[in-house]
Amino acid sequence: MSASPDEALTMGVEEEYQIIDPKTRQLTGRAKQVMSSATEAEKNTAVQREVYTSMIEIATPVCSTLTEVRDQVAQARRTIIDAAAENGSAIVAAGTHPFSDWRQQKVTDKERYQDLVGDYRQIMDDLIIFGCHIHVGISDREIAVQVLNRTRLWLPLLLAISVNSPFWMGQETGYSSYRTELWSRWPFSGAPNSFANYDEYCSLTQTLTQVGAIRDATKIYWDIRLSDDLPTVEFRFADVCLSIDETVMLAGLVRALARSCYKDILAGTPAADVRPEVLRAAQWRAARSGLSHTLIDVVDRKSAPAHDVLKHFLQYLRPELEELEDWDRVNALVQQIVENGTGAARQKGVYNRTQSLEAVVDYMIEQTAAST
Repeated sequence: MSASPDEALTMGVEEEYQIIDPKTRQLTGRAKQVMSSATEAEKNTAVQREVYTSMIEIATPVCSTLTEVRDQVAQARRTIIDAAAENGSAIVAAGTHPFSDWRQQKVTDKERYQDLVGDYRQIMDDLIIFGCHIHVGISDREIAVQVLNRTRLWLPLLLAISVNSPFWMGQETGYSSYRTELWSRWPFSGAPNSFANYDEYCSLTQTLTQVGAIRDATKIYWDIRLSDDLPTVEFRFADVCLSIDETVMLAGLVRALARSCYKDILAGTPAADVRPEVLRAAQWRAARSGLSHTLIDVVDRKSAPAHDVLKHFLQYLRPELEELEDWDRVNALVQQIVENGTGAARQKGVYNRTQSLEAVVDYMIEQTAAST
């Protein structure tokens, strides 16, 4: 085997946004109008409605560089922001809304979404959450499964640096990513167990479909999975990022991680054996505190200061980031988060200064639009 991947490991980003009434700062169900305006304005941005009428999603084209990711996300955000403004609305990128009531949100009139609500009832009814999904192109499904096995061990750290949902139903939750906790109730969420090969992966999805646990493979919502219709590994763990810088940083880290693990596979480097219970505990700790306290080092089986775990992660990724000519950019963006705080920390900072959740929404509207 070659010691390096024979493919570029392209990237694609999906972001889910909140549609906001700028007067009340509440979620507002104007997705149909926003989508209509956005589609007319920009033919290159994939825009679609989501489960609830107060949500809208964008998907970038396939990107080869982080510069392309930045340009495409900026263009998509500007398209959606302008389209929302035409309809008297604003756009926010955050994992949860600080105070809107889930009972006031309406389901989009689409069979797929109606089925989800019918199948999963209460855990779907109040699942008003907004995520960021990053696809990394790996066409070889056998390699892709092995990349999944290895990258899943770093999902808690990646979550910790991207947390952006500290409020829910008018309360500070005590979590940095409360979206993660809401999502964890889903029957097929969190990090999957490891798989021996692609056949075992397919066998499991087929069994779950056969026994009626899911309607099809797209209903498996693990934090990382093989895309069912694209030749990619899809990372689904993150709150939607507050700023474009954070989205670019996350895309750079995720691709470098996938590429590092890909090379380890080709080199025959043994994979660490980590119990799923330990990985789940690590994810909970990351959702709870972000970078503000300790994280669980799942390989060494110990708690450690979050910044030490992050430093170790960057050391592991540095050779790939340098080869991709991404090191200076990604490292600078990570240090920016370390100095200024995660999205969750910055939201809480605004609230602590103002004692106003409306001020938090105003801040998020501003941050979402910055650099677009």
